[in-house]
Amino acid sequence: MSITLRVIPRADLEVLAESGVPDSVAGRVADESLPPSFVARRALARPQESEEACRGGTFYMVRDADHLIVGSCGFKDAPLRGRVEIGYGVSPACRNQGVATRAVRELLRLAFASEAVGEVVATVSPGNVASTRVVQKLGFVDGGMILDDDGEWLVHWVFRKPPDDRLPATADAFRILAP
Repeated sequence: MSITLRVIPRADLEVLAESGVPDSVAGRVADESLPPSFVARRALARPQESEEACRGGTFYMVRDADHLIVGSCGFKDAPLRGRVEIGYGVSPACRNQGVATRAVRELLRLAFASEAVGEVVATVSPGNVASTRVVQKLGFVDGGMILDDDGEWLVHWVFRKPPDDRLPATADAFRILAP
């Protein structure tokens, strides 16, 4: 499946923050593919200058064949001390098709394009086998368990920038589109 990452416009984030569906994407959204309201609120609170460090911050995953939004992904915050955390989600109807792997691979590329980033982190619930497979396949290393703010234990997966700037290979050409 060919995917394009499209930067989520601020106006859409404002609607998503209120658990709505933006008019700009109405009718082109797979079930459970939009970011949750707390993700949109977090993206709105992020300083504008952090957007440049990771080229946009929060993205729709858009299937090229029919322009359907099949998921969302992005950077949880601006890079801090050389590290940035990512998040991603794919509609249940579109899982097991390589969408998350392609998107995470592109997030790695975007993150390491910034001199400010040396590590990318993904926190995954131990029971989320599909997401664990994604990070393992791409070469993330298990950094141990952490307790999140909600009291949930998560696996802290870390991908360090390779010294030769070589990232996991992809045959897919990605496009990042501004809003």
